[in-house]
Amino acid sequence: MPGQNIFYAQSGGVTSVINASAAGVIETACAHSDRIGRVYAGHDGILGALTEDLIDTSAESDATISALCHTPGGAFGSARYKLRSLEENRTEYERLIEVFKAHDIGYFFYNGGGDSADTCEKVSHLADEMGYPIQALHIPKTMDNDLPATDCSPGFGSAAKYTAVSIREASLDLASMYPTSTKVFILEVMGRTTGWTAAAGGLASASDNTGTDPNIVLFPEVVFDPERFLVQVDECVKKCGYCTIVASEGIRHTDGQFVSEAGARDVFGHTQLGGVASTLARMIHARLGYKNHYAIADYLMRSARHIASTTDVEHAYAVGRAAVEYALAGRSGVMVTIERESDDPYRWSLGSAPLADVANGERAMPRDFISSDGFHISAKARAYLTPLIAGEAYPPYIDGLPQYAQLAKKRVARRLNTSFKL
Repeated sequence: MPGQNIFYAQSGGVTSVINASAAGVIETACAHSDRIGRVYAGHDGILGALTEDLIDTSAESDATISALCHTPGGAFGSARYKLRSLEENRTEYERLIEVFKAHDIGYFFYNGGGDSADTCEKVSHLADEMGYPIQALHIPKTMDNDLPATDCSPGFGSAAKYTAVSIREASLDLASMYPTSTKVFILEVMGRTTGWTAAAGGLASASDNTGTDPNIVLFPEVVFDPERFLVQVDECVKKCGYCTIVASEGIRHTDGQFVSEAGARDVFGHTQLGGVASTLARMIHARLGYKNHYAIADYLMRSARHIASTTDVEHAYAVGRAAVEYALAGRSGVMVTIERESDDPYRWSLGSAPLADVANGERAMPRDFISSDGFHISAKARAYLTPLIAGEAYPPYIDGLPQYAQLAKKRVARRLNTSFKL
């Protein structure tokens, strides 16, 4: 007789490789069909559990599940939804248990970032607090690379590769036109409070960061000084003829205020950012008079599966596979981690960390990953980043366009007569 079923959900901002983690979960569970029942995916993440909107992944063909490995976005739908504490909203937890019981779910796999680890930890305590036994494991995912307790996060390597490739190509464009056209180009990249993705842009330059592009990298970890920045831009244009810049959306002034703050907050309480490139562009034009252009990578960088890193895809699949293996070994309340064993040659393995060490945590970029002047990456950062963007894992192409998985998304029949209002 097979064992209990799995509930798998995707959470938060998706990446170009999150579906590879889903494939890792589904294919590994199928390989252990004598001990695991079915894998149910939540439609729109955790909301699928609360509303009893479950997708039966066994209805998909083997080829479709395999194709998830080269499909960006969230195949089953994701959501930004924060479970409050049991004391604040017991109703949500009672609803989860009701749905889990109705569908014989004994495993909960949550694929997301730091806030998702917090939700996963709360669910892992259901056995103790509400008498329902469930094994909860967190599968890491974030393009920001800011999860603590792991060497890197699946989703980051591909976003990093996109950033490095984009600024290298844009720099060549600028270099060919600057005598009679644009003198400064700014690429704004995602990264609310950490500069990992911006740092990846530094890989496009020469190993000594001299005379090559990007000329300037702006990190949230370094206080933004407008005067120093403008001097750096001016010196670069006078020396090279042009200047290329990679700017994190999360750079801050000395008082801690974001250089560009949209004013709104998401459901997790995070400040909504965007527009730092236009702010810098106006500053450069007003003070230096240089013609400039900017681009905002935004969703393009996190969804760019066509330029994904092989390392990243392998990481993503492996953490999904390991979550199932850990659960079968009786583990719960942990996140699967990636452990670096060496930089060159790059070697890695899988480990785990208690969810209490991950939930709502954040890992900033070390200061020694940033050059002494604060405007570029160090050799240490280069050694760390380089293996993570290695390898090209192209999706299949037909008629010049990448082909992605198309899921049937067959719904599991509802067994409850009650609904749940979000």
